[in-house]
Amino acid sequence: MYAAVDLGSNSFRLHIGKHDGEAIRVLKSVREPIRLAAGLDKDGNLTPAAMQAALNCLKNFRTVLAAYKLDAVRVVATSAMRVARNSHAFLPEAELAIGYPIEIISGEEEGRLIYMGVAHAVNLPGERRLVIDIGGGSTELILGRGQEIEKVESFSVGTVKQSLSFFIGGRVDAPSFEAAILSARSHFEDAAPPYHPQFWKQCYGSSGTARTIADIIVKNGLGREVNGQTLSALKQRFIEFGHVSKIDMPGLKPDRASTIIGGLAILIGLVRELDIPLVQPIEAGLRMGVMWDLHLRSTKRDRREQSVQACLQRFHVDERRANRVADDALALYAQTKPATDQYSRHLYWSALLHEMGMVVSHTGYHKHAAYIIENADLPGFTAREQRTMSRLIVAHKGNLRKVAEVLEDPDFAKAIVALRLAVLFMHSRIDIDFTQIKLRFKSRIELEIRREWVAEHPTLSYWLEKEQEQWDEVGVDFAIRTS
Repeated sequence: MYAAVDLGSNSFRLHIGKHDGEAIRVLKSVREPIRLAAGLDKDGNLTPAAMQAALNCLKNFRTVLAAYKLDAVRVVATSAMRVARNSHAFLPEAELAIGYPIEIISGEEEGRLIYMGVAHAVNLPGERRLVIDIGGGSTELILGRGQEIEKVESFSVGTVKQSLSFFIGGRVDAPSFEAAILSARSHFEDAAPPYHPQFWKQCYGSSGTARTIADIIVKNGLGREVNGQTLSALKQRFIEFGHVSKIDMPGLKPDRASTIIGGLAILIGLVRELDIPLVQPIEAGLRMGVMWDLHLRSTKRDRREQSVQACLQRFHVDERRANRVADDALALYAQTKPATDQYSRHLYWSALLHEMGMVVSHTGYHKHAAYIIENADLPGFTAREQRTMSRLIVAHKGNLRKVAEVLEDPDFAKAIVALRLAVLFMHSRIDIDFTQIKLRFKSRIELEIRREWVAEHPTLSYWLEKEQEQWDEVGVDFAIRTS
């Protein structure tokens, strides 16, 4: 059983589901309209009121989650948390409220998960499709065939900002709507060509915005489909009301009226700019994608593994050296007896990719690799995971002062020493027999190696002395014994 929590810019949502044959069946769904994006002040910070509303919701979600026996839980935050300047300061309190780590995912990762949810729901292996997801703070366009994504982009235009910026004070009129539509089109016009209809067969609207608009159109007799004509008819009906407070239509909850007008402007802008003939709403998206991702990870089909392998090839990494360092680093890490396996996989992936920066320059290659890992689009990875790997990679060589703050985490420090020693032994051309080496790390590092290694590998003593000096600079004693 899996739980997916989506901390969106407009609403916070929770899905609890169970894998059942070819599908994931949703057992529980909760939505709270937090309006996080509307809680950003003029400096781009979340206001105290917005943060308190979020915390209250997260505490409620924690109670819901506690009622189920869950195999895995993933909490993802999207656009509003991505852009909020104080999001990382707020994150620890938010994680404490819900009781799980919160991942602030990139727009591209959000698009990947959205597409995964749609692809599994549609289950047409050869279908070429465009998926559009209009959220509170961003809009994602994803082009793919079957389960495979061909192109994904995230645009910083969402229902909340569009509503607040163009429908001032809740006033709804024709000039405001046309301005909002033109603004939306301006976000998509440069990126539009690859998403035109000749490149796909079906267009799906995966967001709550698209589904709500489709529901309003049908229930108010404006048509049976979502297309340019029915969207324009809905726009005209909204204009006739004149103000969001007066909008009263079947299919539209009162709390959604203030943002659905901005969403409608974006959807009309997309339909016009991309020449979309028909949008098919679908009850699948980010939360279903998160649960499918959790299921695939549990069955050893982790998208992150594919991303790492793609990097190895793209950056021409010597895979023999990479695999050796990765295997040795994990074996050394196990000897230090970390409290949890929290960093094991990230250590392994970091070891595989530690030399990828050589494609830029051999000088400071660890810094180039760390920068690439932290800033690249790596499907399956969160920004936090990429920062973790970036820190491990930059720490594998040179002084440790640059990562002094993360050494306060004992398990992270153990991962660093394991990676540094694995690289050191590889450069010294030592084939490690792990029955002849012992590594301990409690209050200090203790390394015991065979005396013959020092005689047979002349550079080993030099590298080990340098290693002792580097750890001494950050206040960690490194004792070496030979036997």
